[in-house]
Amino acid sequence: MTSSRRAAGELEREVLAVLWREDRALTVAEVQDAVGGSLAYTTVMTILTRLQGKGAVERERRGRGFAYRATTDRSGLAAERMRRLLDGDADRHAVLARFVTALSEEDERALRELLAAAGERGDGEG
Repeated sequence: MTSSRRAAGELEREVLAVLWREDRALTVAEVQDAVGGSLAYTTVMTILTRLQGKGAVERERRGRGFAYRATTDRSGLAAERMRRLLDGDADRHAVLARFVTALSEEDERALRELLAAAGERGDGEG
């Protein structure tokens, strides 16, 4: 027997995918409907509240409730996760060193290009 229960991270990704597809803020009911209606209203509301707490969505007053929109796109969210992981370790240098040594040649080349462009603009840290 297979379980239809999804992990919290998976639910958050589904809700964010709905918000990323739209060019406007959505109510809890609209998100619930777009996800497929299989989730309870309170579950969707809880997910949106958690995402707001993480800074991934913002809300605006709509009638007696709220409407939600994503604060960033997929790559921005991934970058924020990477920053949080880096900030969570006392030895940033070691984490960065491990990260860089695990990059593919293509990713390493892209990172070098991005760092060079950031240095040319003057927004590097030294």
